[in-house]
Amino acid sequence: MLRAPVSKGLLAGLLAVLVAAPACSAGQSDADSQPRRVRNSAAADPSPTAKPKPQRRPYTISFGGDVHFEGLLRPRLNNPRTALGPIASVLRASDLSMINLETAITTGGTPAPGKQYTFRAPPSALTALKAAGVDVASMANNHGMDYMETGLRDSLAAIKRSRFPVIGIGRNAAEAYRPYRKVINGNRVSIIAATQVLDAEFIQSWTATDTKGGLASAKNESRLLAAVRAARRNSDTVIVHLHWGTELVGCPTPMQRDLAVKLIRAGADVIVGGHAHILLGSGYLSGRYVNYGMGNFVFYNWGPETGTTGVLTLTINGRKVLKDTWTPARINGGVPVPLTGTARTQAIRDWKALRTCAGLDSG
Repeated sequence: MLRAPVSKGLLAGLLAVLVAAPACSAGQSDADSQPRRVRNSAAADPSPTAKPKPQRRPYTISFGGDVHFEGLLRPRLNNPRTALGPIASVLRASDLSMINLETAITTGGTPAPGKQYTFRAPPSALTALKAAGVDVASMANNHGMDYMETGLRDSLAAIKRSRFPVIGIGRNAAEAYRPYRKVINGNRVSIIAATQVLDAEFIQSWTATDTKGGLASAKNESRLLAAVRAARRNSDTVIVHLHWGTELVGCPTPMQRDLAVKLIRAGADVIVGGHAHILLGSGYLSGRYVNYGMGNFVFYNWGPETGTTGVLTLTINGRKVLKDTWTPARINGGVPVPLTGTARTQAIRDWKALRTCAGLDSG
């Protein structure tokens, strides 16, 4: 077989390469002969599967006060999309919105014995909340089990069918104290709900336990604080929604103040509540945000004070509340109607003044 002659130039080039190449030691592979600082450097050999950690951006969450659908409000459920009135546009504008649903979701059951006021609403109440832009509701309050065990079973069944998030109630304590979780703009948000207000004769029968359904009770402080600590471990923002205070008392009670401090120490970033039927102060406590009372919101009776309401909107990034905004309203026909002009300006001033007796800072 004839071979092609090798040119002198080519031969000389090959010899030069062989002479310049360092000799490999016995048993050393080609890979091992490469400089180790290059092979082991993460900068030189980045993992193709590594993903940058998403950056958190601020988000907004809006809160309304106590809601039921009794009396003149019941017919509004015939058209659930408009049941909450014009305030719905404020709720829809936020990344997340929440109210306190102060009623059992049932059309049956027996009213709680001895209670002066008992509230119930059909499952269309959940449809109405969803249509108004509400994302999550709490039923941890002193009316959540107004129709006792039958009402509880009906409420839980309606919640399950609707797939609408309701917290502070469950088939057992694990469910009742379980937070609502959502990731918003890279923020892992957890909301826990509980009630500090329960009629003495119903504390035992209405409180969820490991083996019995019911409500999340803030009277069981150790259980509530444990839930907050657990949420703190894997959340960027921990919010606690409470039913607390004393009806028609415009400054926070010692029980409210004491619980707020304990919750902040446990890891709560935001505490929002209601029950008093009137507005209480909102502001900063030890660098965290506390609202002591949202007042009535969608309610069948109202007066000069009990008809004063609004939407609290917080702008949050991680654990820090960057801004609080108050959208004032008056209850008219059972639903909140946002104020305008000079009435709005004065209502915002009045709301800010509530911080004085609450011992809260403006931030």
